[in-house]
Amino acid sequence: MSGEWNTKYGTRRVRHDPPTLEEAIFAAIGITEDLDQQAEIAASLMGLPVEEVQAQVKKANRSTGTLRVSRVIAGEQGAQRTVVVERRVTRKIAIAKRA
Repeated sequence: MSGEWNTKYGTRRVRHDPPTLEEAIFAAIGITEDLDQQAEIAASLMGLPVEEVQAQVKKANRSTGTLRVSRVIAGEQGAQRTVVVERRVTRKIAIAKRA
């Protein structure tokens, strides 16, 4: 679909904002820990050559190198602690006044 089209309500436009370099690097850091793969992911999100992004990825990892995120996958005990949230819809009955 193109960036602009006509509807019965008027002209509609789609705004395309590519991510900033910092946002692309942040997303790549969350996906993988390998620096080369992070650079490739960020470069593909930005549409830039990998060589331009590699230096920025190394700088970002240097500053956040001490903050490693650990991922924990719940096992059998985690499944026993399942919480189910149900939403009850309350219906208000409106009684019409008769004359």
